[in-house]
Amino acid sequence: MQTEIIISGFGGQGTLFAGQLLAYAAMERGKNTTWIPSYGPEMRGGTANCTVVVSDEEIGSPLARNPEAVIAMNLPSLDKYEPLVKPGGVLVVNKSMVDRDVQRQDIKVVYIRGNDIAEELGNKRLTNMVLVGGLLANHPFLKMEDVEKALKEHLPAKHQKLLDANYAALRKGAEHKAV
Repeated sequence: MQTEIIISGFGGQGTLFAGQLLAYAAMERGKNTTWIPSYGPEMRGGTANCTVVVSDEEIGSPLARNPEAVIAMNLPSLDKYEPLVKPGGVLVVNKSMVDRDVQRQDIKVVYIRGNDIAEELGNKRLTNMVLVGGLLANHPFLKMEDVEKALKEHLPAKHQKLLDANYAALRKGAEHKAV
């Protein structure tokens, strides 16, 4: 089985780290994985996205033309990737940053007010983990425990104090189900 995921947003939203985390969790689970980042020249505020491919077998290409899952952290990301999600796939939308509904009827859509939940948890930088939690609950290609373990092992030392908050963000996002 192979799963292709795109995570997209503005630079500074943690899109690349979220994808890296999924790749680490998959590797530690013994799966083949690729992680391809893409970002504009701006440090913050420019576009940023990454593609993660997780497979039980060898991966033929790290690219995803029609991913099974997309996390759209902002409106430009939704506009770009909504048409590309594979029919039957999952689209996780950060409703805090997106002011329109998804138009497609052939995919599962998960609306999460990611920024608002992250702020309720005390740190707006947890938005990416809220949305990853929503993805895992609606497209369980990895177990939550695998992602939590990868988070513990790969969160930079200076951010280890935020480990429990990241766990809480993942679980809060996982409470959301597709409409």
